[in-house]
Amino acid sequence: MKIITLHTRINADELHRHLQQHLNRLFKEQRQSDVILKIEKNGKRIEISQPELYPGDILYQIEVAGDKLNITRSEHYVDDVNSLTVESILNDLFNDLSDKQGTDLLLEG
Repeated sequence: MKIITLHTRINADELHRHLQQHLNRLFKEQRQSDVILKIEKNGKRIEISQPELYPGDILYQIEVAGDKLNITRSEHYVDDVNSLTVESILNDLFNDLSDKQGTDLLLEG
C-alpha cells in the first residue's frame, strides 16, 4: 500500500471525474496503444482495471480519506509496463489535484 498526501481535501467524486477526464487520454499518448482502462467509483474507492488484458484483477484501488489517498496496486503486475505507465500518470494527476503544493509520500510498502 502507498499513502499520498495531496495537501488539499478532495472527495471520491472529484478524483473519479479527474481520472475519467485524463487517465485514458494520457495512457494512450504515452503507450501509443488503444488499451482502454476501466475507471469505476465504488463508495470512497476508485478502481482501475483492464478486463481484456487482466481478467478478474483490479490494477489499482484508490481510497480517498480527506487529503490522503490510500493506493493499493495488484501485486501480480508490479513490473508490467502498462501498470508502471498507469502509476506514473496517476502520480502526475495527483499532483494536478494538490494545488501547487505537490504531494507527499507517507508510506510505501
